[in-house]
Amino acid sequence: MTYQLHYAPDNASLVVRLALEELGADYDTLLVDRTARAQDGPAYRKLNPAGLLPVLETPDGPIFETGAILLWLADRHGVLMPGPEAPDRGAALKWLFFLSNTLHADMRTMFYPALYVGDDTDHQHALRHTHSQRIARHLGLLDAAAGETPRLFSADTPTCLSLYLACLMRWCALYPADHDRSWFDIRATPRLRTMLEGLETRASTRAAQVAEGLGPHPFTAPVYADPPEGAAT
Repeated sequence: MTYQLHYAPDNASLVVRLALEELGADYDTLLVDRTARAQDGPAYRKLNPAGLLPVLETPDGPIFETGAILLWLADRHGVLMPGPEAPDRGAALKWLFFLSNTLHADMRTMFYPALYVGDDTDHQHALRHTHSQRIARHLGLLDAAAGETPRLFSADTPTCLSLYLACLMRWCALYPADHDRSWFDIRATPRLRTMLEGLETRASTRAAQVAEGLGPHPFTAPVYADPPEGAAT
């Protein structure tokens, strides 16, 4: 089967695109026009009732939630994650869920504070400040984990963790565009920086750069996307 990836440039669908490229899987992309709020339309809501990106259409039906898609692909194709009997399977799962449930969730709160505290700008500023400090601590934990289990955060043989984390760190450097981002310093996480440098040499990254207009150094020195179609925000 050819997978169908519902995507918008430089959104969470980028993580899935990278995984599909690493797998060498056949897939087509279907643009979700965020400027027209296509994610809120009835056709897309049938695929993902939460109206979030991405959705991957598979032989088992449409799958949403980035972590779930990654785990499904890894188990279906037998790469990108340790198998069920592998000794580091537990470590891979706990950090995958940490990325999805903790780091990514905190980033979403920081990017869209009005969804959580309303229109009060003082409350929004306080929330963003608190969450930027939380996210910095999360990245420190992940850098330590990359020292303990380097296979799981590899650029030479990428995993779901390394692909997911690369995109999250890209967005930490870029967003929110109207807020101080000096808290984020790639030099504070040297193991993760090495991972990002390695991933930038991968064919999967080069394919994503072309498809989504990510610029020459999408993970170590990211710039705002200039995609050939659609818009990132």
